[in-house]
Amino acid sequence: MKISDQPVLLVTGGSRGIGAAVCLSAAEHGWAVAVNYASNRPAADAVVAAIAQAGGTAVAVEGDVGSEAGVSAIFDAVDKAFGRLDGLVNNAGIVGMPARIDEITPERLDRMLRVNVSGSILCAAAAVRRMSVRHGGKGGVIVNISSMAAVLGSAGQYVDYAASKGAIDSFTIGLSREVASDGIRVNAVRPGIIDTELHASGGLPDRARELSPSVPLKRPGTAQEVADAVLYLLSPSSSYVTGAILNVSGGR
Repeated sequence: MKISDQPVLLVTGGSRGIGAAVCLSAAEHGWAVAVNYASNRPAADAVVAAIAQAGGTAVAVEGDVGSEAGVSAIFDAVDKAFGRLDGLVNNAGIVGMPARIDEITPERLDRMLRVNVSGSILCAAAAVRRMSVRHGGKGGVIVNISSMAAVLGSAGQYVDYAASKGAIDSFTIGLSREVASDGIRVNAVRPGIIDTELHASGGLPDRARELSPSVPLKRPGTAQEVADAVLYLLSPSSSYVTGAILNVSGGR
């Protein structure tokens, strides 16, 4: 298959965890993949190499979604590499160390909202400009990665993170209605307790294991299980699904 014949997918934060699993699965399903990373080039290169080894097409794309310049650099690189865009997975996100609201600094909050909220919105805007039929595109699909924290609140740990994901839920619903007539579907996935590196970056490396008893299925989920849900929402099998938020949480 020629690259020009392949649909092109951009996955922000695609170098590890859920993002990496989405990249690998998307390539298996025929997507050419732009693997975005902010600073860990070796990790992104490893994902690209794995895709290439399996016969797929992928490029690593540098850029921090927490800055306007970073978002511009990401999409410029995708334009240069593929000349088109058919899908976006807004996966890039951060979590802070466990803290009560009275311990959260303005600097932490600013960074949290710039990456988790503004970054997703700016990336979606750039994707819409490329995919919307009103801008000469052929339509497309956007999947936002939310979190069950948006519903549960993460009291005593990450209320700022939970609030940022609540914003993603609202954005998903609003954007889906705004661009439906532009040929673009917009949905979200809410992962629950997933066994990835995110917990370690938030200072709780054993969180997935420790919270397993509170999950109705009695285990943490895997990045692949989230990726499977994302791939469903990217696929023609969900052609009549937009504005949906799918919980992948083991019932939590």
